[in-house]
Amino acid sequence: MRDKENKILIVDDEEGIRNILSKVLREEGFSIETAIDGKEGMEKAVKFAPDIILLDLKLPDRNGIEILQEIKKIIPHTNVIILTAYGTIRSAVEATKLGAFDYLSKPVDNEELILIIKRALELSDLKEEVKSLRSELHKRYGFGNIIGMSPKMNDVFSLMEKLIKIDATVLIIGETGTGKELVARAIHFNSLRKNAPFIVVNCGAIPETLMESELFGYERGSFTDAKERRIGKFELAEGGTVLLDEIGELPLSSQVKILRAIGEKEITRVGSSKAIPVNVRVIAATNKNLEEEVKKGRFREDLFWRLSTVTLNLPPLRERKEDIPLLIEHFIKKFNKELNIDIKGLSSEAKKCLLDYLWPGNVRELENAVYEAMVLSSDDLIGIEDLPSRIVRDYGNFIDYGKSLSEAVENIRKKVEIEMIKRALKDSSGNKTRAAKSLGISRKTLFNKIKNYKI
Repeated sequence: MRDKENKILIVDDEEGIRNILSKVLREEGFSIETAIDGKEGMEKAVKFAPDIILLDLKLPDRNGIEILQEIKKIIPHTNVIILTAYGTIRSAVEATKLGAFDYLSKPVDNEELILIIKRALELSDLKEEVKSLRSELHKRYGFGNIIGMSPKMNDVFSLMEKLIKIDATVLIIGETGTGKELVARAIHFNSLRKNAPFIVVNCGAIPETLMESELFGYERGSFTDAKERRIGKFELAEGGTVLLDEIGELPLSSQVKILRAIGEKEITRVGSSKAIPVNVRVIAATNKNLEEEVKKGRFREDLFWRLSTVTLNLPPLRERKEDIPLLIEHFIKKFNKELNIDIKGLSSEAKKCLLDYLWPGNVRELENAVYEAMVLSSDDLIGIEDLPSRIVRDYGNFIDYGKSLSEAVENIRKKVEIEMIKRALKDSSGNKTRAAKSLGISRKTLFNKIKNYKI
């Protein structure tokens, strides 16, 4: 049961019943209001906003069934429990068909009443939780979680806005780590199918021999280990969306069946001859050039054209570097919350390093790099020494060489000195005596360099 005080409204014209039920339920910790007829019951239902209404079917001014129907229109989430005399049980059963949670015969068994009330509240809690989770999913996969303001990302957002309004098959093309699944989820959770399932099938992770049964299911006895019927991904996604991730890895033997599922909107389970209609939207994603795969005979041309009704190209991070600072800020906020730390940002040197890097792993690699740097950082600013070594490997990418050879050599010398001092201080947990010793210089020299370089 919820932590808050639950409210119950008792609508019954018998004063004795109102008084007994009020006393019993108050002892259980409920907040109670009562009403003597339908008119007062409706007024208090609106003002009091109860979690539960105990409603007598026989009231002096109105029929309880009519009041139930009105309650369900005005406050549909309130659970109604019908109180009925023996002669009106048939009407009570009818009331449950019209939306009442349950009914109890008079005289009411107090223990049974409390049990039914608790069950009704648990159901309400579950509904609230589902609503909250659904809202969180919509929030999580809204467009606001796909970060970018570059012209190329604005083109992506513009196309996504159109795709949520139509039900077309979509092919998302992009390198590994560009966020293809995130975009697919955002399209689904902002479309008319948002309240139905979103099912992901990784075509590259399923063995060819199991692909058909994974996608379309199988009947009991269709092969040795088929001890019971299994529902496939397409049926599980009924009314929603199937994401065929890494579609370029799909074996040719399965491609023709996918083509039929998309084109004819029906599937057949392994071991059955019965066609089953399916209502799903298909989104496919790949990091391969499917047109080249078609030319090489590794992908069916008819399936390619069926999948690419609308094609959405996700740009690699190196082609939208103006989005990197936004992404870094987003990841720092995210991981500050997850790690319970307070990183303010990056040093100018670290930021330049991340901007100059080519990001072969795209946004996913940047996210991992920021996470690693935040874990390793001993300061509230991420320095270049906190970044993964693969990113900082070539100092030359991050050095202002200057106008002459001597100027370039001096700049490099300063850069190396700063990095070595920072690393020595980090390794010695800030102990300057130990840091100086590891660097082979005096403590005074170290202090002077720290002051000069403003470390």
